[in-house]
Amino acid sequence: MSGVLTQGMEFGMNKTALITGASRGIGKAIARRFAAAGYDLILTCINNMKRMDAIAEELRTNHHVSVRCYQGDMGDEDFVARIFDEIGGVDVLINNAGISYAGLLQDMSSEDWHKVMSTNLDSIFYTSSRAIKRMLNNHEGRIINISSMWGSVGASMEVAYSASKGGVDAFTKALAKELAPSNIQVNAIACGVIDTDMNSHLSPQEREALTEQIPAGRYGTPEEVAGLAYMLATAPAYLTGQIITLDGGLC
Repeated sequence: MSGVLTQGMEFGMNKTALITGASRGIGKAIARRFAAAGYDLILTCINNMKRMDAIAEELRTNHHVSVRCYQGDMGDEDFVARIFDEIGGVDVLINNAGISYAGLLQDMSSEDWHKVMSTNLDSIFYTSSRAIKRMLNNHEGRIINISSMWGSVGASMEVAYSASKGGVDAFTKALAKELAPSNIQVNAIACGVIDTDMNSHLSPQEREALTEQIPAGRYGTPEEVAGLAYMLATAPAYLTGQIITLDGGLC
């Protein structure tokens, strides 16, 4: 567990969204989209608190919303419990924190395997189980999980990542059925190739080859994922239990 930013903690009548992994890429874009819509925000990151502080200040200044930030590992149940002890609950939960591992399975250590599973899958159990409590009391709420197309089709050299995202998809569908009678919607976005740091390990030649496989002819943008996340947060209540693929037609 680590530091807490105490500025901008006065939450008012706005709806509140918790966005994990919000210091860069998709999480940062989602934070900007929800702040623009007037949501107060709780943001988390694991490493770069300085960068997240700057994002929080930007959102407060530009959109006049409250922003509270936490630094820590979303795969650490004690850390997640601490957040919810302080915030109570949220209207929208967006589980975006995630890591990848590229390499042959036989070369992967047990430690690396468990780290991928903890960050990508355990974390959404820790956050969802706690967020649900206030949502049940309010008889409404939205949970949006950021998944991957590899969760359904699998990716060579990314067995652990694919397995974790397949788990996210199954978790989403099952929890949606469990919570539908309580007017709580649970959906996931199965991202294709999005232009983020997660793909920075690819060489220019690999990027070009991958782009050629995508019917849309380009990588997706974090802003496109953010727009879809906001659509899910405001979609008709009858939309639940869906894994919506955003991949430029690749799969």
